Amino acid sequence: MIKSVCIYCGSSDKIHPQYLEAARQIGAAVARRGWVLWYGAGGTGLMGAVADGALQADGQVIGVMPDLFYTPSLAHFNLTRLEVVESMHQRKARLAEQADAFIALPGGYGTLEEFFEILTWAQIGLHSKPVGLLNTACYFDPLLAMIDKAQQEGFIYGEHRLLFAHAEQPEALLDALANHQAPPGLERWLTRQD
Repeated sequence: MIKSVCIYCGSSDKIHPQYLEAARQIGAAVARRGWVLWYGAGGTGLMGAVADGALQADGQVIGVMPDLFYTPSLAHFNLTRLEVVESMHQRKARLAEQADAFIALPGGYGTLEEFFEILTWAQIGLHSKPVGLLNTACYFDPLLAMIDKAQQEGFIYGEHRLLFAHAEQPEALLDALANHQAPPGLERWLTRQD
């Protein structure tokens, strides 16, 4: 059962408003389900929008931020709780241990790195929590095509392609995560059995 979700997303302010609106919507949707939102504690871009969406819907929002980014221009100071840690590694570990599910919204290098790290951890059996992509405005279509290409070429097993869900609408994605079941056969990459 999902009680908390970690959302990874971009912090840039120089983006199309549709991305900010989708972030607010999924933050509000998380709050309406009674799930606690864990995220990187930023106050800018999609990070600020997702937190504001949840807070405006009376949700609980907990941010975890490395000391490096704990500045008035970057941090969100109106959260339910703000935790400041020493490093990015500590931030990611804290988010990973507290969340029952993970979602990536559109973003840049950091968002992609966090998504692939948590997805890789599922692939190698470190967790079996649901993972999802909110594909706002088809942002992740090229990434999905690349993942399909990797599977076609044999770099990803079929069951690994099933380790994450994706949807264009927040509620559809949250439903998919709530109904997640780990695919069978995840050990094949270790045993090399067909």
